[in-house]
Amino acid sequence: MRTPPSLLAALAALVLAGSACGDDGSDDVAHDPPGNTTPGVLIGVTPDGPVRTVDLVTVMDTGSPELCLGPVAESYPPQCGGPELVGWDWAAHEGTYDQEGDVRWGTYALTGTWDGTSFTATDAVPGALYDPAMPTPTPTPAPATAYDDAELEQIATELQDEKWVLGAYGGEGSDGHVLVDVVYDDGTLQDRVDDDYGAGVVLVTPALVDAEGQARG
Repeated sequence: MRTPPSLLAALAALVLAGSACGDDGSDDVAHDPPGNTTPGVLIGVTPDGPVRTVDLVTVMDTGSPELCLGPVAESYPPQCGGPELVGWDWAAHEGTYDQEGDVRWGTYALTGTWDGTSFTATDAVPGALYDPAMPTPTPTPAPATAYDDAELEQIATELQDEKWVLGAYGGEGSDGHVLVDVVYDDGTLQDRVDDDYGAGVVLVTPALVDAEGQARG
């Protein structure tokens, strides 16, 4: 039994490698992270009640607060983007974020509501105070249909164009699977890709899950 590797970690490693800052005094150049992180285009499944982030996420503000659900480049300031964070007041989070010029950012575990295009936070635990629960290992399903690495890469490319996909990875090292990150899924998206590609081929991982007490039966 094991937990599938995190697609976000894999994508983040690629972004970090390409955007690490040097000491030559040159200005950092912002690069959009892969995936559909532009506000207003994350079309997918919306929850009926409150949700929470699976782990810590970065709140980035270069003019208005955004919720970074994809890779974060470790430049200074960091570089990332995502859907609008509605009603976020930095004054309520003094001492929990960093600031460089007009740019502010911090890491938080958030609870709130997701309407399909924006997130409204009702509770925020700063990274310094966050105590993550131990993850429960889940078995990785054996893919019902065998694809070679080239075919898995092609499936990932196809899925990357879907509006509900944050990022997709498949091919060498993916153990016969395509790993897909989404904002939220109540099982609908997993069922969709199972129907399209065979059960257990595409593994959907949401960034937001139902808040405690809101899980569906």
